[in-house]
Amino acid sequence: MDRARDLPGWPNSEASRFIRNGHHDWHVQEMGSGPDLLFIHGAGASTHTWRDVLPDLAGQWRCLALDLPGQGFTRSRSAQRWTLPDMAADIRALCDAQRWRPRAIVAHSAGVAIALAMARDMPDPPAVIGINAALGRFRGVASWLFPLLARVLSLNPLTPTLFTLGGKNIPRARRLIESTGSRLDARGMYLYATLMADRDHVHGTLQMMTNWKIDPLLADLPQISVPVRLITGSGDTSVPPDTSREAAACLPHSSVVSFEGLGHLAHEEAPERVCREISGFLSDEARAG
Repeated sequence: MDRARDLPGWPNSEASRFIRNGHHDWHVQEMGSGPDLLFIHGAGASTHTWRDVLPDLAGQWRCLALDLPGQGFTRSRSAQRWTLPDMAADIRALCDAQRWRPRAIVAHSAGVAIALAMARDMPDPPAVIGINAALGRFRGVASWLFPLLARVLSLNPLTPTLFTLGGKNIPRARRLIESTGSRLDARGMYLYATLMADRDHVHGTLQMMTNWKIDPLLADLPQISVPVRLITGSGDTSVPPDTSREAAACLPHSSVVSFEGLGHLAHEEAPERVCREISGFLSDEARAG
C-alpha cells in the first residue's frame, strides 16, 4: 500500500504511525488510554478490519492495532520472516521495544493462531479473544491442494501483478467477501477492493499462506493456560464454527460464544455486538483475577 496515496483516506488514519523495529517497518494505530489491548488481523486484511471496534473500546483501553508483515502498510525488510513462529516472535519484539504490555490480544482468523503462539511464549501472557479463529487444518483435499497452490502462486513473480490487474475491482471483492458468509457495506467492500488491487499486499498475503504451518501450535494448545474466549459467526463459510469448538476443547481455560447470522467478518458486520462481548469478557476476567 502506498502510504502517501492510500493512508490519508484509510480508516482511523489519524491514529496511525510507523515504527521501524526488527525486520519490519510496522504500521500501527494507537487509540485511547488505559491497559493495553493488542489487535491482530487475519491473512489478507489490515488495521481497517478494526475500524469500528477501536473507537468503541478506546474509552477504556489503549488500543494497539498493527498490520502484519508485508500486508497493509507494514513493509517487511526480510524475505524470510513469514512463518507463524516468526510473526509471533516479531510482534513480541515490537511489544517489548515499545514497552507495550497487552492485557489481552483480540485477533481474527489466522491472527488468533499468532495471538496464541505469543501467549504460549510470553512470560506474562495475555488473555486471548479470537474471532472466527483459524485453528484447524484444511480438510480433505484442501489439506494439500491449498498450501501447494499458494506456494506455486507465491513463487511466480507475476502472480501479484496478474491478481491485481484492473485496479479496484468492487465486484470481485464482493464475491470474495460474500463467499465467507459476510455482508459488508459499500465502504467495507471498497477497502477490501483497495487491498486486493495492491501488488505488495497480495504478495505478503501469499507468502503468509505459503509458510502457514499450524500443526505445532495445535499440539501445544493443552499447554496454553491463559483465558481464551472464541467468538464464532454461525454463518461463517470460511472457517466452520466447529473449528473453534474443537480448539476450545483442547484449551484448558476457554469458552465459545456464537453470534447467529454473522459470517467470517463478524466484527465488521456487527461491531457493537462484538465489542460488548469483548468488554464483558475482559470485565469478568478482571474481577476473577
